[in-house]
Amino acid sequence: MDCSNSDMMEAEFPSIRAGEGDSVRHLLTLARQFINQRKPSQALQAVVMAMKTQGGDAAVFQSLHRARELYRTRLQETADVDQLASLFAECAIAEAQQPLNLEPTEINNNMSSSSVVEGHANSILAETGRMQVVMDAFSDGSSFICLQCGGLVSNHRKDEHYAYWCAHI
Repeated sequence: MDCSNSDMMEAEFPSIRAGEGDSVRHLLTLARQFINQRKPSQALQAVVMAMKTQGGDAAVFQSLHRARELYRTRLQETADVDQLASLFAECAIAEAQQPLNLEPTEINNNMSSSSVVEGHANSILAETGRMQVVMDAFSDGSSFICLQCGGLVSNHRKDEHYAYWCAHI
């Protein structure tokens, strides 16, 4: 923040020097009110002023730096999890489409999503033009591909599928 922003904030939030504990409490209460009024910028200013009162500019810098690092870390984790889930989905679909008597050495390790789609071409969903449903249901974790019959099964119906419906058991 530059001097003009700092001066503006001090003008908006007076009396922070007299009784620091009370002023911090007052500023945080004010920040909550701003949030309830849907004024996030003013709420942030109140929180920054409270941090400044307690620890100076160094405390503000440290908090903002930590928030930025947490944001970047979570953003990267989300991207990594999405990529891993997609990879697992492709592997499971590819494995489900293999004939059961193939040896692992016969598996094509470079199977792309297009070959996975081609492998599901004979499923009911694919025949009715809804192959994306198979991919989405598997990738979001709500369903799995049965390794015995290759069917798409809801996770909630796993036991029933194996007990009553799986054609290969």
